[in-house]
Amino acid sequence: MAATVLLSGGLDSTVLLHYVARKLKAAPLFVLSFDYGQKHGRELEMARWQCSRVPQVKEHKVLKLDFFADLLGGATALVQGGGHVPDLAELSEADRDQPPTYVPNRNMVLLSLAAAFAESRACDRVFYGAQAQDEYGYWDCTTDFVARLNQVFALNRRQPVTIVAPFATKRKSEEVTLGVELGVDFAHTWSCYRGGPKPCLACPTCVERLTAFREAGVEDPLR
Repeated sequence: MAATVLLSGGLDSTVLLHYVARKLKAAPLFVLSFDYGQKHGRELEMARWQCSRVPQVKEHKVLKLDFFADLLGGATALVQGGGHVPDLAELSEADRDQPPTYVPNRNMVLLSLAAAFAESRACDRVFYGAQAQDEYGYWDCTTDFVARLNQVFALNRRQPVTIVAPFATKRKSEEVTLGVELGVDFAHTWSCYRGGPKPCLACPTCVERLTAFREAGVEDPLR
């Protein structure tokens, strides 16, 4: 059965793409990525590479949302014009439930667009790589968020779309283990918020990735 997959090119969504293709054997796959004004394009490069290695991918669209960074006005550290991307060690415990790397309402916007993309291609499922971050968190990556969004999408009278987030309760190390089982090439994923020539190994997502590979007993090829 056809499915839509949201793919950033990061670890979570890349493992998800291969999970949907190889474990669930969904086909054809319609893959959607977003250029929303983030500070670098490393993840999108990886997304294109990963799609080229999955035969079930019928279409990979990179949707350019030029307005989004300007709309946010520097309210997040992840977009162009935003502030400093902090090290995880700089964040207080109080800040970790919604750190400066949170992008206001991004996932609501992207999932709404993904639902339109899926519905127009006769897909009734959108796979979303939300993961319950081990060190910090975002409200729009929770099972509660997905459940409530699905209540809204269920109002569609003809072709309701369901958001599926199979990793939302998993640790990132479990995703690494699953990715190894699926043959994911982690050298062609990108997690670092800073997007330099090499991962910084200090920003929140870098630290989580380091911990995940260590807990899974797997060497990260990007180190």
